[in-house]
Amino acid sequence: MFNDIRCHRRPTRTRREFVRDAFCGFGGLALASLLEQEQARAGVVDPLAPKRPHREAKARSVIFLFMAGGPSHLETFDPKPLLNRLEGQSRPKEFGEAKYQFVQSNAKLLGTRRTFRKYGQSGIEVSDLFPETARCIDDIAVIRSCHGDMVVHSAAQYELFTGRTVPGFPSMGSWVLYGLGSESDSLPAYVVMPDPKGALEAGQPMYMHGFLPAVYQPTMFRPGERPVLNLSLPEGVSNRERTRTLQLIRELNQATLDPSDQEFAARINAYDLAFKMQTEAPEVLDLSREPQETLDLYGVGKEPTHDYGRRCLLARKLVENGVRFVCVVSGGGAGNMQWDAHGDIEENHVRKAAETDRPIAGLLKDLKRRGLLDSTLVLWGGEFGRSPEAESGKGRDHHNLGFTMWMAGGGVKGGQVVGATDAIGLRAIEQPYHFRDVHTTVLHQLGLDQHKLTYPHLGRDERLTFVEGKVIQEIV
Repeated sequence: MFNDIRCHRRPTRTRREFVRDAFCGFGGLALASLLEQEQARAGVVDPLAPKRPHREAKARSVIFLFMAGGPSHLETFDPKPLLNRLEGQSRPKEFGEAKYQFVQSNAKLLGTRRTFRKYGQSGIEVSDLFPETARCIDDIAVIRSCHGDMVVHSAAQYELFTGRTVPGFPSMGSWVLYGLGSESDSLPAYVVMPDPKGALEAGQPMYMHGFLPAVYQPTMFRPGERPVLNLSLPEGVSNRERTRTLQLIRELNQATLDPSDQEFAARINAYDLAFKMQTEAPEVLDLSREPQETLDLYGVGKEPTHDYGRRCLLARKLVENGVRFVCVVSGGGAGNMQWDAHGDIEENHVRKAAETDRPIAGLLKDLKRRGLLDSTLVLWGGEFGRSPEAESGKGRDHHNLGFTMWMAGGGVKGGQVVGATDAIGLRAIEQPYHFRDVHTTVLHQLGLDQHKLTYPHLGRDERLTFVEGKVIQEIV
């Protein structure tokens, strides 16, 4: 193998090149390569080991409450009295143009049937769709000026999660795990809990690790009452026997492990994690041990809040036990099963809000009373908002030019509104913030610098924020 070593006879430019060239004369580079392979086989380097952030961190974990399909800012957190007064009229020309998927050029403006009132010491206006969440408004920073680049679900979902409008790039969950590692060796560090009603347009790739090593991929929990199967040891098998079996599998795998084979290394890690989950995860995932008061707080055991409440409660238990990033999805399957209100904005949003309002408020209250809200950043939002114009008379189309997201906990200054859309909610006009700015702010609260959190890919040091994002300074 020494014959394959190529010694470069040129002036040394960096310390790495100096070491490489110095070793060339006596096979040291080959020896170093062998040592690296042995370390990899021995598991010396753990890519999931906790890492120091780049700067002081306010948050240690993230819970993303993903409202899939595009919740309307106009019916939720961004009241527009003028829109109601102009209902049934064409959009005034002074508001400019907008491109939609389905809204026709002659469509008329659609007012909202919701009522807004002020809540908390901050006096922020919130829709009657979210009476429970509204009571937590002093812990929430409402960002009314978000915008993205795409008006179709799949591309917008990719951009929301990865900063790009095409699949194949790492999600923010994978980037966070790559940057900070895991605080738990018995639970997956990055968990996605999909909606049981079905898949979304962008599919699983929006959550995935892209070109990052496979060890940073998410663990997809199953819908329903058993999010992880086979957590109990097989009947008649002891812990000692299971440990010996795992050790044999590990030794057989490592005997043929190529250090460059990331998929194989991730599979070995999965075996180790699966065994540890059999001993520790059952207690974390068992909601039957929770007090009835806590179950009621989330709406577990009652409809229509049971499913989303159960998953929000699991999210709290996961971050409490060291999980770094949890995505709890609301909406799945056919369009109207998401927040995708093309046909009837009232029917759709009343139903979806009823499923999620109590669980979301329960999560915020539970995190706060347990002292976890300070270290857990909660992000709420979808891939875009909804159009001021009517579609099919009672619905709203996709709308990426201006919409609302919010953050709470994790060092965020709650009880405030940042930015604004225009008087009919068409376009972000004050302090507009792109998805990449949301990403930058999430990283900032975790102590991660967008310029330092990079990974070499196809000749470029890639990062979550693509080119450049800015921190939403008003809320940090």
